[in-house]
Amino acid sequence: MALKQIEAIVHPLVAADRAAFLDAATAPLVLLDIPLLFETGADALMDATLLVTAPPELQRARVLARPGMTEAQLQTILARQMPDREKRGRATHILETLSLDSVRVASGR
Repeated sequence: MALKQIEAIVHPLVAADRAAFLDAATAPLVLLDIPLLFETGADALMDATLLVTAPPELQRARVLARPGMTEAQLQTILARQMPDREKRGRATHILETLSLDSVRVASGR
């Protein structure tokens, strides 16, 4: 319940900030980092989407390596996300982050 109240306050502010950012943008390509992009339906507003992803076991290890992160917190995060398979089906582009080197190769850097 409290989360819904917080989201009702924060989300309109974030949307207004994003709109102002886009209005001021002069570049031909603008990148937005939007948590829960597909879950909120914000992907419908995008020309294209890039899903940055990793296999579940690697994702789990990375998240649990964060200071103070617990298994319970990870489960709470995952419960709010749609399954990776579904996000892959909706994304225009997919970048699998198996390692820093694999990302450099995929991005051409």
